[in-house]
Amino acid sequence: MSKTLIRGVNWIGDSVMSMPAVRAMRKAFTDERISIIANANVLPLFENNPNIDEIIRDHGYYENSIKRIFRHIGLLKKESYARAILFQNAFGAALTCLVAGIPVRIGYNRDGRGLLLTTPVSLHGNTSGHQTDYYLSLLRGAGLEAENTLPWIFLSLEERIEARERLGRLKRPVVAVNPGAAFGSAKRWPTERFAKLIETLIREEGASIILSGSQKEREIAENIKEYIKSDISDEDSFLDLSGKTSLRELCALLSECDALVTNDSGPMHISYAVGTPLVALFGSTDPLSTGPPDVTDESEYSFLKRVLKKDMECAPCFARQCRYGHLKCLNEISVDEVVSAIREVIAPGKAIFFDRDGTLCKEAHYLNRFEDFEVFSEVKDLGRFRERGYKLIGISNQSGIARGIVDEGFVKEVNRVFIEQYKFDDFYYCRHHPKDFCSCRKPAPGMLYRARAEHGIDLRQSYFVGDKDADVLVGKAAGAEPIFLRNKNYDLSVADVKHIGNLSELFEIIK
Repeated sequence: MSKTLIRGVNWIGDSVMSMPAVRAMRKAFTDERISIIANANVLPLFENNPNIDEIIRDHGYYENSIKRIFRHIGLLKKESYARAILFQNAFGAALTCLVAGIPVRIGYNRDGRGLLLTTPVSLHGNTSGHQTDYYLSLLRGAGLEAENTLPWIFLSLEERIEARERLGRLKRPVVAVNPGAAFGSAKRWPTERFAKLIETLIREEGASIILSGSQKEREIAENIKEYIKSDISDEDSFLDLSGKTSLRELCALLSECDALVTNDSGPMHISYAVGTPLVALFGSTDPLSTGPPDVTDESEYSFLKRVLKKDMECAPCFARQCRYGHLKCLNEISVDEVVSAIREVIAPGKAIFFDRDGTLCKEAHYLNRFEDFEVFSEVKDLGRFRERGYKLIGISNQSGIARGIVDEGFVKEVNRVFIEQYKFDDFYYCRHHPKDFCSCRKPAPGMLYRARAEHGIDLRQSYFVGDKDADVLVGKAAGAEPIFLRNKNYDLSVADVKHIGNLSELFEIIK
């Protein structure tokens, strides 16, 4: 089997923004083994990622560079890689791959390393726009197709549930607050503003707060707590996790929060890559380049976001510290503005999600004609749930589209029947092949996250009804209570789930 090596980048945010390019590489090299090597501190982001076959930890990131290069040369020579794609721009990365004998070396022609690459890609035309496109453009410059998708961190159900239990004692909504930023003080909203924000959210909004940050940012957390009055920081409304989580734990915890307010930082990028609603504060940097990216594929996930940035002649300056000493770009963002933005991204509604085939209509192997479309009689009564304040939303895997055996237009027509005739509010479907490793194919929760963003749904007040394991698991992953519709042709393998015999029984369970 041919092998491809990715030389990854060494910062959390950059690693997240490289994920669409990693996914594009998997599509380009479907049958190859793909490895990634990068700083050990960021590689947990790629754990469970089906686009990656092997993770190689660079534990010597802070060692003498020559020593590291020789160790990597020996390591890479043993693997006989067919090619290396260098997301990292360092001269040493290209030199290592050359001396290791990797025959094809693809990277940007910069930092004096053009002669070390077999495919040096020009920076011309690739230095503007969002950073996610910077990595995708490298692949395109090498002649590969590279679709612009949103980054996605693959969390296991176990990781999600463990995080959910860790936050279980907190009152909802739970807002994560990330006051740090590794790059420098010019990216950090003032400590006393974060303290005032926390007090306001707890006292006036009835929210709970988790304070996040790395071990190096513990001092920031301690300074914030000095400003906060002790009577509001009780165990039911405040949890300081600064320096107390692994990177994977942080990802899972953020996925379980109702919102995150943060500086331009690694956790900001993690937040949108797990679908969490986000309020991002920008000072010295440019949200058009490194902010939360826009949705590009409407069939995958979405997230609610608000970016707060003040127009200043001196910004963006990309400096670590304010050269003028006033930091107006951040100081002029008020606590009231941030509170208002948080209100806008916290979803208040509730919904009942339904699988389609086998739940709402008769199961047909890759339904592709109306002659085989038979809606269950109980569906006509589901509109009564709208009187109880619930939205009705369909969620369906339709891999037959990618397989070329189901017409996407027909899928839309069938879904429109439920909207127009049965009072459904919306219907989402995943059109990808299972090997696309998308964020939307059940049991991944991407379609539920899109519904949350577009319909203002609190998933924890919601339900998911279906007749397969994937339906139950997607409900569990997103925090919506799963309800299993018993099917004589299918036995559920997931424990501790409510069962119904037909859709009419829902009226006894969901009030």
